[in-house]
Amino acid sequence: MSTKISSWPAATPMWVDLGVDDLAEAKAFYADLFGWEFVSGGQDAGDYNLAYVRGRAVAGVGPKQEPGMPTAWTTYLASDDVDVTAKKISAAGGQLLAPPFDVMESGRMALALDSVGAVFGVWQAGSHIGAERVNEHGALCWNELHTRDYSTARTFYSEVFDVSYQDVTEEGLVYSTVRRPLDGREVGGMHHDTALPDDVPNHWMTWFASDYVEGTATRAVELGATLLGPVEDSTMGRMVVVRAPQGEVFGVIDAPRTSE
Repeated sequence: MSTKISSWPAATPMWVDLGVDDLAEAKAFYADLFGWEFVSGGQDAGDYNLAYVRGRAVAGVGPKQEPGMPTAWTTYLASDDVDVTAKKISAAGGQLLAPPFDVMESGRMALALDSVGAVFGVWQAGSHIGAERVNEHGALCWNELHTRDYSTARTFYSEVFDVSYQDVTEEGLVYSTVRRPLDGREVGGMHHDTALPDDVPNHWMTWFASDYVEGTATRAVELGATLLGPVEDSTMGRMVVVRAPQGEVFGVIDAPRTSE
């Protein structure tokens, strides 16, 4: 199963979007790399575009809301009540960048900084549930928080979203999977990333699935992207980290053989 037609359970990373300086360039890059097709919401939606893979929404791309904003993928976590979640964010040491507001009939959302300074979004579904296709080539398959302050971050997300953790630490790696409260399913990750450069903030990393990681990496470079390391093996399969031409960083990894 890789398609979804009902709302995602609370605490699930269920959507990603990107604000760029050159929308046409970004759409051309991802259309070529992943086969995305775009539908614009028009001027009323700020020219926000939904990207589709075989008729199902997988991500959002639009113009930056403010010039000078970083070019980065934003991860959204599902909430049954954004207003309640927003209060928990503030109580747990986070900061609201955009208090809860309605996005027409699509849903209700907020943007925030967590207690370690990573940006994330919160989404309460209306007509738009978030990702409708996952774990397939060109679609979202994993989201993980990279943080220097691992303990503080874990406390924050457990207090705000009632998640639990499963440690998967190996030699040289401090990592845990994030389990949502509804069913304990592993829906994301948290990495104690001690190798983060000083100028790179704590952040949520977006991973897209590929049926052929080497080919996707090669095509990304041909389209003007930069690989931040070689294609390599991991416990989850072949993977590579890419910096797109406008600066956003994302991961590409073998398409998993799992469901939502």
